Amino acid sequence: MMAFQLKDKVPNFTLPAVSGETFSFEDHQKEHQSWHLIVFFRGSWCPVCQEELRELQANKEYFEKHNVHLLTISSDKMADLQEFANKEDLTFPVLADEKLEAIKAYDVFYHGEDAPYEDHGQHGEPAYFLVNEKGQAMYQQRQTSPFGRPHANELRKIVKYIQKNVK
Repeated sequence: MMAFQLKDKVPNFTLPAVSGETFSFEDHQKEHQSWHLIVFFRGSWCPVCQEELRELQANKEYFEKHNVHLLTISSDKMADLQEFANKEDLTFPVLADEKLEAIKAYDVFYHGEDAPYEDHGQHGEPAYFLVNEKGQAMYQQRQTSPFGRPHANELRKIVKYIQKNVK
């Protein structure tokens, strides 16, 4: 696993999207020249994640106004993610990381068979990365459980604060 410091260039990843396309983070960065908020979530089965994704969708316009593109990643099965994204009409990329490539590259906690407690089987836990237009990490938070994650309003404050105070 690769851990990185603030201002380090974040790893690229290429993952399948629920839209049917293959999503390359590097290509997306080149195309949009914007900041990105990468949100790792447990799965479509997780009620806390479901609410979080709805909140992100409701706040998408705010993030875009501040030049921040939302991306979400889960180790959940593609079919389950597609069903949830379609049902909720999610308009930001929802990516499936069933092979745990991005999860490992971003050092996101994975609740595997060796986890110390039972918690809905194997899955990635929540994590958040705010990446500037140069591909540098400007904020990161990794969780080991579903609780304690920042809500959309807190993420809005984080974005505003960091963008205002960036050196």
